[in-house]
Amino acid sequence: MNGRLKEGAKMAVEIRKVDGSKDLRQFIDFPVRLYRDVTNYVPAPRLDEVRTLRKDKNPAFEFCEAEYWTAWRDGRLVGRIAGIINHRFVEKWGNKWARFGWIDFIDDSEVSKILLETVEQWAASKGMSAVHGPLGFTDLDREGMLVDGFGERATIATIYNYPYYPQHLEKLGYRKDVDWFQFQIFTPKEIPEKVQHVTELLAKRSGVHLYEWTDKRVIVEKFGKQLFHLIDETYSELYGTTPLTERQVDTYIKQYLGFVDPRFTKILVDDQERLVGFGISMPSLSEAFYRSHGRLFPLGWYRVLQALKHPRVLDLYLVSVKPEYQARGVLAIVMNALQRSALEAGVEYAETNLELEDNVKVQSIWKDYPKRQHKRNRVYLKEI
Repeated sequence: MNGRLKEGAKMAVEIRKVDGSKDLRQFIDFPVRLYRDVTNYVPAPRLDEVRTLRKDKNPAFEFCEAEYWTAWRDGRLVGRIAGIINHRFVEKWGNKWARFGWIDFIDDSEVSKILLETVEQWAASKGMSAVHGPLGFTDLDREGMLVDGFGERATIATIYNYPYYPQHLEKLGYRKDVDWFQFQIFTPKEIPEKVQHVTELLAKRSGVHLYEWTDKRVIVEKFGKQLFHLIDETYSELYGTTPLTERQVDTYIKQYLGFVDPRFTKILVDDQERLVGFGISMPSLSEAFYRSHGRLFPLGWYRVLQALKHPRVLDLYLVSVKPEYQARGVLAIVMNALQRSALEAGVEYAETNLELEDNVKVQSIWKDYPKRQHKRNRVYLKEI
């Protein structure tokens, strides 16, 4: 299967609600078949998809409701979509907006139309006034439809889609609500002495230092909750964010922090070892998950371990500094340490996560580094 439907007679499109484990497997596996010949597509880790989409596994269902649907034509699965209502979003932002996510479809306007109309009708029945997406349950899920950068490889944290996706949405009355940028940040050949001097001076003046660690259990036990609480604090005004529950924090700690690498995860603390800021990055797993179709078994684990040992590319996931320290420039200490580790490991470049197009504060982090803005993702909105 690929994104193009063969010419010929077309049967009517049938929409089916996902009900049960077999339906959910088909829902999760559909894009792997749709993009099987597209090397820039990177599937989400399948175990993460299961945890996120199962209502008994994802703690976001404490304040979210969701339904999933698949589209069929002539006995073939040709599309999928999720409809989500995050009630914390409605309460926080005052917008009665439902979300669509996990949207994939062949290049057929009837398929995309019935998928989005199904979500719109469901959202209207729940009292919502608009639909926007692609979005997940929370800001830590994949989000944003790719609208520029189709010739670039995705990361495991970002969405890749065919170029026809945005065209279909715009024909159906969806308009841009917000865009995110992604950047390549190239590793310098050396860290200038001036940069090193400035970061040492910043550390001395601010009374902060990098926390040295090698045992992942220390990060989990000492800083795990603090990290996600700091994310809540510093990301609170960003598009679509909602506060995390303690159960969500516990879930994310178990799901992600067990994989962090001390070379590429930098923790900044004050003189009493209280968390001030951090930068979390990891060796890129894009090739490993592409070759393993998002699965860890039977060979996925080996490919992941090889990627972790010999990184050529880093994925920058999260960077945060307490508000009272931001004006002191201490983030430069974290970034300098990450660049030094990347240089020592032979990393060629790093890929940033999504950065809002008007978030000049975060984009200023890269002002002194060789970089390339190479991708753009978009959330679309439609009143219903």
